[in-house]
Amino acid sequence: MDFTQYKHLAFTRHDDGVLLVTLNRPAAYNATDERMHGELARVWREVSDDPGTRVAVVTGAGKAFCAGGDLAMVQRMAGDHARVAHMLSEMSDLAYNVINCEKPIVSAVNGVAVGAGLVVALLADICVCAEDARLGDGHVKLGVAAGDHAAMIWPLLVGMAKARYYLLTGEMLTGAEAERIGLVSLAIPRDRVLETALGIANELATGSQLAIRWTKRALNNWLRSAGPIFDQSAAYEMLTFLGPDVAEGAAALREKRAPRFPSAARAG
Repeated sequence: MDFTQYKHLAFTRHDDGVLLVTLNRPAAYNATDERMHGELARVWREVSDDPGTRVAVVTGAGKAFCAGGDLAMVQRMAGDHARVAHMLSEMSDLAYNVINCEKPIVSAVNGVAVGAGLVVALLADICVCAEDARLGDGHVKLGVAAGDHAAMIWPLLVGMAKARYYLLTGEMLTGAEAERIGLVSLAIPRDRVLETALGIANELATGSQLAIRWTKRALNNWLRSAGPIFDQSAAYEMLTFLGPDVAEGAAALREKRAPRFPSAARAG
């Protein structure tokens, strides 16, 4: 891997082929702009092909794991067909490259995780989360359909009732609650998250590589079988980026007020 090709991801090699990947925009709480989103989409394909990596651990620099899409990026996308079409392709690459990565991925969720960051956190093979971290899929509060990963994996992890509740309301939940309902693998004190994730990664890196990789491949067929659900949800998300609600949702976030969605002002 040529680490110099990445601006917003940092890399540290550990013993036994463990690669630490750090989302590295701490001043922005690791929110994804266009450059970072593209890097997150392609890095897992390179991790899969990298002979020096057996297991990847992904975490966030500073206090957050990932605060979702950069608001300026969201505003640039709203109503822009070319940007939306590009994002549809890239968000598909992000989800499928994580799923199809031959190497196990362990996420160390050290703080808030939403948007593209939550895609990586939850599609990772093992998710170690801070008990006090805040997780959530807030697409509907922005005025767009819940695309990315959510319709594909939330029902598998937590069941349809909980998936419907959190995805239709956009409500956040803590790491402790996420573990209770089965959304994450482990929830532990924040100061132990990275250490624990690296320990799990080392165990995987020193185990039977074919056995572990092929077990991952078989398990992820559950996600591949839900591919049409993901593809539809991603298309719906991008379609809503071409409508009026997302502009109001972004403005409301910027102005720190409740949104007044145009679609809610009409009957039906």
